[in-house]
Amino acid sequence: MGTSVLSLRIDEELLERLRQHAAKRGMSVQDYVVQTLIRDDFDERFQTAVEETEKFYGLT
Repeated sequence: MGTSVLSLRIDEELLERLRQHAAKRGMSVQDYVVQTLIRDDFDERFQTAVEETEKFYGLT
């Protein structure tokens, strides 16, 4: 699997908050943002799977 570059423009206040969150976890800002995106993607896919399972069993 290859990698790509994603460039973001964010304000200083948000960047500072990201730095603080990353530092608490001993991570770089880049690693913190990537992990957050991965976690959010997993949560979304998990929720979709739960909804599909509920539909299958007629729970919704």
